[in-house]
Amino acid sequence: MALITKITTQKDNHERFNVYIDRGKGEEFAFSVDQDVLIKFQLKKGKVIDELDIQQILYEDDVKKAYNTALRFLAHRMRSEKEVADYLRKRGILEPVIREVFHKLREYNYVNDKEFADAYVRTQKNTTAKGPEVIRQELYDKGISEPLINEALEQFTLEEQLATAGKLYEKAKRQNKKFSSQQWKQHIEQLLRRKGFSWEIIQQVMSEKGNETDEQEEWEALEYHGRKAHRRYEKYEGFMYEQKMKQALYRKGFSMEMIEQFLQRLKEDQD
Repeated sequence: MALITKITTQKDNHERFNVYIDRGKGEEFAFSVDQDVLIKFQLKKGKVIDELDIQQILYEDDVKKAYNTALRFLAHRMRSEKEVADYLRKRGILEPVIREVFHKLREYNYVNDKEFADAYVRTQKNTTAKGPEVIRQELYDKGISEPLINEALEQFTLEEQLATAGKLYEKAKRQNKKFSSQQWKQHIEQLLRRKGFSWEIIQQVMSEKGNETDEQEEWEALEYHGRKAHRRYEKYEGFMYEQKMKQALYRKGFSMEMIEQFLQRLKEDQD
């Protein structure tokens, strides 16, 4: 048994209190607690407490400190339950304490995975160029259940997906003018897949935008890559030169007919 001999306010935090006790050998510092814990256990000078009381008090104080840590983490933006739990675990907080914290967080709706998923999808579709599959994976990584993910993604309409994918298409087109038709098709398909769009959306965008460069653009791209290949292989002659040129340009996606035309023009320019 121990007698509480003194309770003082901490200098740096007026919401925490230092509790001193006497176990029969003189006054000693016992523990510090949050003011809510102090009130809950009705701690005051002259109160007698035992070791079980002290353990319960310290456990409640651990819960209160963890709860305050979670609130500070949530103050910056919405978080999923998994994000909050992972944050608390990284700070060494034990699972029983985390469970108690979540009882309080859910009670006051400070965490709500459905609301989090809805807000996350809304933000991502309005502020980024991500497709639904990338957003789906990000929500999964944040611990959101599949039913909640599916429900949240319903707000990302096909029209919005087509608009976002279309903007990516146009931007990529401006930045990659030296692609052959085949290269461009492969490039835009891979780009949109990486961004999280379905094949259905990709095919529709390419159908609307056109999945091939026009003849003039194709020839300009061939000229660009052909001149580069020529500088690389001009040390060769005859059959070896032609074979290396044809192989290099064919790998770039140009048709053999266009390659033959280019080599003929290149030969005429040199004569």
